[in-house]
Amino acid sequence: MNPASMLKLLLACGLCWLLAAPGQAAAADVCPLLRAQVDSPVVATRIAAAACEEHQLWYRPFIDTDGRLVGSRVREAEAGLLANGQPAWLRVVDYWRGSGLLGSASARPGASDCAYAGMSQYASPACRAFVVDTPWSAAFVSWVMARARVPGFNGSASHVRYVRDAYRDPAGNAYQVANPVSARPQPGDLLCYVRVASRIYGFGGLAGLLSSNESGLNMHCDIVVAANPDNDGLAYLIGGNVLDGVTMRLLRLTPGGQFADLPMRVPGAPECSPDAPSSCDASRQDWAVLLQLRPAPQLAQLAPAMPMAQSPAWSPQPSAQCCVNCVIGSGIPRCPAGTPMPTTPKPPATPAASPQPQAPPTKCCVDCIVGSGIPRCPAGTPARP
Repeated sequence: MNPASMLKLLLACGLCWLLAAPGQAAAADVCPLLRAQVDSPVVATRIAAAACEEHQLWYRPFIDTDGRLVGSRVREAEAGLLANGQPAWLRVVDYWRGSGLLGSASARPGASDCAYAGMSQYASPACRAFVVDTPWSAAFVSWVMARARVPGFNGSASHVRYVRDAYRDPAGNAYQVANPVSARPQPGDLLCYVRVASRIYGFGGLAGLLSSNESGLNMHCDIVVAANPDNDGLAYLIGGNVLDGVTMRLLRLTPGGQFADLPMRVPGAPECSPDAPSSCDASRQDWAVLLQLRPAPQLAQLAPAMPMAQSPAWSPQPSAQCCVNCVIGSGIPRCPAGTPMPTTPKPPATPAASPQPQAPPTKCCVDCIVGSGIPRCPAGTPARP
């Protein structure tokens, strides 16, 4: 066989392998088709659509299947604008207000200022400090559930609280707990990990805690928006406060639909550093539970969702001024370098009134009587007899 024939045979075999191999379709963002379906009659679709809407506003950052962050353009603490023109920090405030959870965080410094943030051009430094210092991933999940009108879901500023609700009251809850290693994720599910550096919980350890009287546990949950679309072998998840934004996460699936080699944190593993780059995987976590959305007939039997809390209306307001000697927190942008100091404008000159001729007095006095109204004569005027 000549070299040209051999090359053609190799190309043909490669093409056949690509067409026949399962799960080899190129990954594609599922959100553009989902974002417009926030009013779908299907609860799972509404959840995915609401999460996808927010992901679009944050310019679609994502963590790829190797755990690398790609496309991050704006962070939670910044006044940088999202795709709708809203400052990023103010959008996080909307998650707190819209989920109805801002009041539960009122003991934290700056929370009370956030109740009025965005109602003027004042930047509210105290509220922005609250956004930076307070984890908001659970507020984001709760906001999405409120936006999607999910029945039987009790929002919370702490992930473990609604995970415990699903564990202890499966009949009255929108979710039921499952082991993330063996369960099959579907749109609307929540994949959660435990954030405790000193211990690995896993599904068994978390179940033990949920059945006890222990209350607090740091956790994080992402929302599954798609699983194996177009047979691409991937699950697509979206979470808030993931690397300081609303971020998508891609995880591989097995042909059977379970998570494939779910990246799990291992006790004693080295920390991410230049010395251990293989540990730098943003998806390697203590994945402990998959909250599975219950079937539609069961959801229909639950208490309807509470109305979403209303946030103050916000619209972009272009700044008409800049400052040279700026006051921190004023919200007024700094003028470009070299801008001269502003001067106080002078009021326009008032045109001088035309002089009016004055009639000379008919008489004057030398020895004047006070109050007579008669003007005094010029100096040197002789006294009248």
